[in-house]
Amino acid sequence: MTDTIFGKIARGEIPADLIYEDADCVAFRDISPQAPVHILIIPRKSIPTLDHAQPEDAELIGKLFLAAAAVARQVGIADSGYRTVVNCKAAGGQTVFHLHLHLLGGRPLQWPPG
Repeated sequence: MTDTIFGKIARGEIPADLIYEDADCVAFRDISPQAPVHILIIPRKSIPTLDHAQPEDAELIGKLFLAAAAVARQVGIADSGYRTVVNCKAAGGQTVFHLHLHLLGGRPLQWPPG
């Protein structure tokens, strides 16, 4: 696992406001929320960007989205709706180079997002 802040959270080396975890994924509240609910879901496996994902990562990436749906139900935004976002590389808005999924909700979200 790479030595990013997310890798350290996944390994339990630094604290985070954990919402969900299983053998493959960890979910925690974003420290700079962009919506009333802003949770990050990360794989325990280090994958720097979506562009680095390999065919053997397909099941893990699917598990990230299933975890996001479970977390949305857990925090009460599943019925009203939510958005999932994956930023890829610097120009795509990625600032931590450990693949992660943003779960946003708790208010009506606008389009386009950027």
